[in-house]
Amino acid sequence: MIVCGDDALAERLATELYEVYGERVTLVVPPPAGPARPAARTGRATALLGRMSSSLTGRAGGASTAHAPPRVVEAAELGGEVLQDAGVPHAAALALVHDDDETNIRVALAARRLNPRLRLVIRLYNRKLGQHLEELLDQAALVAAPDMDRATLDASTTVLSDADTAAPALAATAIAGTSKVVQADGLLLRAVERMPSGRGEVPEPGLCTLALLSATSNDPAGSEGSDSSGDEGPQLLPDDRAVTMATGRGTVVLETVTHTGPTLPPGRLARRTAPLGQLFSRRLRFSLLGLLACVAALAVATWITTDDPPLHAAYITLLDLFAINDPATDDEPSRQILQLLAGFAGLLLLPVLLAAALEALGTFRSASALRRPPRGLSGHVVLLGLGKIGTRVLHRLRELDIPVVCVEEDPEARGITLARRLRVPVVLGDVTDEGVLEAAKVHRAHALLALTSTDTTNLEAALYARSVKPDLRVALRLYDDDFATAVYRTLRSAHPHALTRSRSVTSLAAPAFAGAMMGRQILGAIPVERRVLVFAALQVEGHPQLEGRTVADAFRPGHWRVLALDVTDPVERMPDLATTPSPDAEHAPGLVWNTDPRYVLKAEDRVVLAATRQGLAELLGRHPVRRPGR
Repeated sequence: MIVCGDDALAERLATELYEVYGERVTLVVPPPAGPARPAARTGRATALLGRMSSSLTGRAGGASTAHAPPRVVEAAELGGEVLQDAGVPHAAALALVHDDDETNIRVALAARRLNPRLRLVIRLYNRKLGQHLEELLDQAALVAAPDMDRATLDASTTVLSDADTAAPALAATAIAGTSKVVQADGLLLRAVERMPSGRGEVPEPGLCTLALLSATSNDPAGSEGSDSSGDEGPQLLPDDRAVTMATGRGTVVLETVTHTGPTLPPGRLARRTAPLGQLFSRRLRFSLLGLLACVAALAVATWITTDDPPLHAAYITLLDLFAINDPATDDEPSRQILQLLAGFAGLLLLPVLLAAALEALGTFRSASALRRPPRGLSGHVVLLGLGKIGTRVLHRLRELDIPVVCVEEDPEARGITLARRLRVPVVLGDVTDEGVLEAAKVHRAHALLALTSTDTTNLEAALYARSVKPDLRVALRLYDDDFATAVYRTLRSAHPHALTRSRSVTSLAAPAFAGAMMGRQILGAIPVERRVLVFAALQVEGHPQLEGRTVADAFRPGHWRVLALDVTDPVERMPDLATTPSPDAEHAPGLVWNTDPRYVLKAEDRVVLAATRQGLAELLGRHPVRRPGR
């Protein structure tokens, strides 16, 4: 296995492949910035390898694997010689997780030429480009190796986005605090934490229990979720007996499973027009309605006093309104009075029409400008940072109709365009400056999502927001795990009644990338405290742990559990459940949840299961490193 990258995701992915799946791994990273002597470059590679090895051997209690630790290769440019030296021609899989899409695409094309059967996992932010790239690389593999079977071809190229992988969990944290969401193929899986209603009781199981929370979850200084928690830590995929015995502990349950099909995009006219309430102010609309009612009353009075037909009476009233009728000097006094009133209404109508024209012009001119937070806004989510992660989270929140106020320092940031198109209020400024969070109305917010690229900025914003509103729900994006754990425990101790969550994008994305490198269809990952549950689509054929067994017998507590069965005919199945069906294509999901536990799994069946990382490795026939207490 080869991993090429330039940030923390590459290191974590290499660790995941070596630690969990027991694979031989080569990590290709760029050299340090600036001129460096060979000895210094060797020292950096040794230090990187030392960090990875210490994270493995130190936590594994001296456990050893069948393979050598990951090999670290430094290269400024990923050319043909570097790929040859890394072993691409004979590798099983290559992960390209550079932060630059162009670099990943260029190396993917070169690697496909060197090894047509190589399994490629590519990190791309541009989803539409990723779909086209998958088709191109799969076609290239099929041309070079015509005898490649369909299952191998389907897994030969996978395009993933760390932003898309982490966005559902981050958005769900802001909405429901402890809810986790995995969305794929029009399916919405929602997991939620439940606490027992009383001492010695067990929470409601929902559809199924995915995990038991830490026994120390009520202790503000507890070490829940860490690898050293042991039996006090979270238990993933427990059986019914373990759930019954764990009285007083919270659980993570699968609460609802619903189908949310893709919505039809609005037409061009709908995108270019604006609602009446956005074009004209409320005061102007009331003034216009009052004048129209006055004109209607004058028309009725003219009809009654002159005995003219209704249409003729309305016509005469409009002529008087616009002052284009002859003066009623020879008519009766009632007709003269009505003409004067109509002329006066016409005078009032002119400024109202002028104000309407100016307001409409101002609305259209400001349609491309950033909105400011409304005065009475409350119960919203304050989103800090509109980079890659923040943009995806913003899109998820708006899909769920959650009110959002964004704070961004860079007016040219990636998510500014999306915020302008969705008409989401944006406050431009540094979140650490005085008055910026107040402008976002954080004191009336429901939650704060700190997703900037700087840990200290996220922490400073969270601490200030907590000082303004102590019970504010806070979720921080922190890169360093040790720093995240320390911040999490301290905030819990200082604010025991407020919800605090720390999320690492790389820890959420690495299991999905590693599973894709092993050829699995990963639907998503759900964080359980500091651990992760992976949802995957798996073909039963070739897996003796599943094939020929009932759904109940195939359940292995702590490792994997079958959640759904794909009943679609194998010929009509979507090649990858992790993709979203096209809105123009006729698609009916063929997944059946709450499958009969007595159903016997056949080779042609495809199942959706929840698995731990170790469980997924065992299903693939690998031998992961064993850790004490896990």
